[in-house]
Amino acid sequence: MDKKKVVIIGGVAGGATTAARLRRLNENIEIIIMEKGDYISYANCGLPYYIGDVIKEREALLLQTPQAMKQRFNIDVRTGNEVLSIDRKEKTVKVKRASDGSEYVESYDNLVISTGSTPIVPPIEGIKGEGIFTLWNIPDTDKIKNYITEKKPKTAAVIGGGFIGLEMAENLKEAGCSVSIIEMQDQVMAPVDYEMAQLVHENIRMNGVELILSDGVQKFENISEPTGNKTRITLSSGKAVDAEIVILSIGIKPNSGLAKEAGLELNQRGGIIVDEYLKTSDENIYAVGDVIEVTEFIEKGKTMIPLAGPANKQARICAGNIAAGFGILDKSTEGIYEGTQGTSVAKVFDFTVAATGLNEKTLIRMGRKANEDYFVAIINQKSHAGYYPGSAPITLKMLFSPEGKIFGAQIVGVDGVDKRIDVIATAIRLGAKAADLQKLELAYAPPYSSAKDPVNMLGFVAENILKGVVRFVPWDGLEKRDELAIKMGVPAVTVLDVTESFERMAFAVEDSVHIPFGQVRDRMQELDRENLIVTFCAIGVRSYNVARILMNSGFKHVAVYPAGTGFYKSAFHDKLFPKKWQAGIEFTPEAEKVLSKENGDVEGGSKVDINNIVITKDLDCSGLQCPGPIMRVFNSINEIEEGQIIKVAATDMGFSRDIESWCNRTGNTLVKTCREGKQNIVYIQKGSSDNNKKSQGVSGNGITELPQGKTLIVFSGDLDKVLASFIIANGAAAMGRPVTMFFTFWGLNALRKTEKQRVKKPLMDSMFGMMMPRGTSKLKLSNMNMGGMGTRMMRKVMNDKNVDSLEDLMKKAMENGVRIVACTMSMDVMGITREELVDGIEFAGVAAYLGDAEQSNVNLFV
Repeated sequence: MDKKKVVIIGGVAGGATTAARLRRLNENIEIIIMEKGDYISYANCGLPYYIGDVIKEREALLLQTPQAMKQRFNIDVRTGNEVLSIDRKEKTVKVKRASDGSEYVESYDNLVISTGSTPIVPPIEGIKGEGIFTLWNIPDTDKIKNYITEKKPKTAAVIGGGFIGLEMAENLKEAGCSVSIIEMQDQVMAPVDYEMAQLVHENIRMNGVELILSDGVQKFENISEPTGNKTRITLSSGKAVDAEIVILSIGIKPNSGLAKEAGLELNQRGGIIVDEYLKTSDENIYAVGDVIEVTEFIEKGKTMIPLAGPANKQARICAGNIAAGFGILDKSTEGIYEGTQGTSVAKVFDFTVAATGLNEKTLIRMGRKANEDYFVAIINQKSHAGYYPGSAPITLKMLFSPEGKIFGAQIVGVDGVDKRIDVIATAIRLGAKAADLQKLELAYAPPYSSAKDPVNMLGFVAENILKGVVRFVPWDGLEKRDELAIKMGVPAVTVLDVTESFERMAFAVEDSVHIPFGQVRDRMQELDRENLIVTFCAIGVRSYNVARILMNSGFKHVAVYPAGTGFYKSAFHDKLFPKKWQAGIEFTPEAEKVLSKENGDVEGGSKVDINNIVITKDLDCSGLQCPGPIMRVFNSINEIEEGQIIKVAATDMGFSRDIESWCNRTGNTLVKTCREGKQNIVYIQKGSSDNNKKSQGVSGNGITELPQGKTLIVFSGDLDKVLASFIIANGAAAMGRPVTMFFTFWGLNALRKTEKQRVKKPLMDSMFGMMMPRGTSKLKLSNMNMGGMGTRMMRKVMNDKNVDSLEDLMKKAMENGVRIVACTMSMDVMGITREELVDGIEFAGVAAYLGDAEQSNVNLFV
């Protein structure tokens, strides 16, 4: 056999791996690597960490040198040699030497194109200005590193929220810069879906990085200041961001210019089209890595996935196929590249974000419909046994077909994310079904996992979904209740919060009904069976159990909100807490009254040095299942003296926000919040200023001594009595007191709509409706009504003396946050349906009213 020659254009993952594999298969093949740069094999994924000084030595990034490749593999590595063109007919390439500019022609038997990709630099005004960089190779890294060393920038902007952009943001932050991330799309990390990206957004902001989404760059301009030059970045919204260093991470494009000029077949994105053997449209030319179009493994569509792992695997297969073509290996041993799952993982500050397979965005683009063509399982689990120190939440999302085929998965969390995504990626590759995940026997010890690993839990949930044991609402279902009700064919959606009362002090979903888990069996009659009941708790366990109780009790429309409060708060953190926890370390407004940098006296408390806070108790609540942290804080506050401070550590991302609400409700002071490693740290001082204590009724044990709420039972349907009720309610609300008005029997008539509603009812119910007054305009005085004349006189006098009408009082009450509750039992007795009552009211039973009454120090019966 004649000696064969293989020329490889490009090094790094694809080219260098192809060359090394070929040499291992045969000693006689002539192998030449043409690389226009100075480096053939380096760890490009490690470049941001070298800039951030996490990787200390530059040489650690260089995996192979030309000299080592020659010595170890007898491979002719020609750095500084740029291939200018390919002559397919003559099977040659034209090469230019960087050293002297001379050109030469090199022949080949097989050519491998591994030219990779390059960063996109769009034609934006000023984009080539000073201090603006891309990061893709060693020379880029050296430029950025030298710039940071020499200029010592204090402000940085990263344009783009992909892998490199986020890694650079983190490392620039580590380098001491104040960092802004600017992303034109509505999320970072395109491989994950929006709701999962929201967890990442929250973590980025909690680490003190400004995150600007849905805003593109219009122009860059250099700004000269006495302290040095800056780049002013003007965005589409008109907002301007100034930065001393700018990193472009907008995207990448395949380096397929040579292939295009040679007439090889390309796709619309410029990717080289190859067959399953990685052969291009020319039988003598192969291609691997970022430059090629690949088969997507799940549904066998075509895509481009620029990842190092697939590139290495393609290179190995390519080398084997070239060897088989030369007769070195049997032809039957040719390898087929079966496709790419796009399995990826990234470190984003103290979070790990991972994905494999298809995301939901892709399924929707493919025309698939949720709960028909695919199902979604989202769960909140612990990284390892909750009782072992250091346990942290991880959120897992899996997509699967009605037949159980796993389409893809995404995981976000602090620890244990990488191994879970690897297990699911392996299951997908080997054809396992979603429910098969429950069968996996995974290693367990308290420091590493739980007896039921999160991957097993995904399997349990998937099986329950497929068997109809549980139904989940979409992650944004609580924000779209009307749409959800229409889709489910029910009158309305009832959000049933099954947490404990002290959890509600920290956070409660708007317009939710509260029945603690332990009371559900005794109080389920308070729920309307015609509505869709969506159960809701901290992480989803109690809500699932309650859903089963209701379903087993005959409720036909029951669903669970996935992953509970923690997930909900993170998914909507920018709307629920738009100005909270954006700065990494924050001293709360109340803390300004309590802390003094001069170590002065604290109003109503002890001396506190803001920079040297004296801790009375140090609580580590990391890994505790919610509501564990709140319970421990509650108990610990009772054990310390007024003015003393406890420090609490928790891994729950929402803990800092919850504890602020809890402190406000209990009369204690949230002094400071910060992020230390993987933990959220809060400092709480027992008690607050004297003025606050007087207003909140705080006792010596730090808990509200007297309940401050007001409750009114509106039994009467008389105009004057209902008027008095709303006047009292509005007065109490104006004083900042929580107010509940419970309308029962004749009082319900005040809540009826004036217009007759088309509702099918039994004859007796219809007769009741005809005889009773319909709405506030039909109510009469309890005395001196005089056939309606007295009522009309009363309304005129109120108008003349600028007294609000009953209708206005009711509207103001709703605007002031007064809870207007209709007694469901009385409604049933009197034949009144929900459709007949005004919008904006709640529906509940006696037990719900009594719960509010227990929190009140005034209770009136009108």
